[in-house]
Amino acid sequence: MVNVPTAVWIDEAGMIVRPNEVAYAIDTFRAITGIDSARYLDALRDWAKNGANSRFVMEPDEVRRKLKLPTREHSQAAAYFRLAEYLCETGHAPDAVPYFKEARRLRPESWTITRQAFAMGDPERDYDTTFVNEVGKLRGKLYYDLLDLDGSGSNPEQEQVAREGAERLRKLVEGRS
Repeated sequence: MVNVPTAVWIDEAGMIVRPNEVAYAIDTFRAITGIDSARYLDALRDWAKNGANSRFVMEPDEVRRKLKLPTREHSQAAAYFRLAEYLCETGHAPDAVPYFKEARRLRPESWTITRQAFAMGDPERDYDTTFVNEVGKLRGKLYYDLLDLDGSGSNPEQEQVAREGAERLRKLVEGRS
């Protein structure tokens, strides 16, 4: 999982019927995510009511295709990340920087690692960047998969909000230059 909030649907038999995806139970962040919580909650209710017959339950092949299983690099990144967190927890935040850097190198798509690393020190001094600069590098691309409840492969509201956010960020960064 690369971002929060993330949800996974697991049925009574322990089978994943929807792999990890961004999910919101409220609309607090809708303006910046483009995700309508009502659509997600309606889908969840449909699954609770209809079980395996819900139109939102994915076929096993689709679940496997969408699952992002951990790689060796992900496991190594997790170890470096946990060591860095431990150093921060025990009062050695400056010593954590090389471990956060290695975790970010091994798993650059993990915004959890980036956010935590930047929160525990000075991103400009320690990493020669800022969170805003890192998000700006995406140029409107989302750092997590679209919430695709209908299987269409798109989410127009979410995509539009991402483009608008990238444009606002670009103007903000250019204004500082």
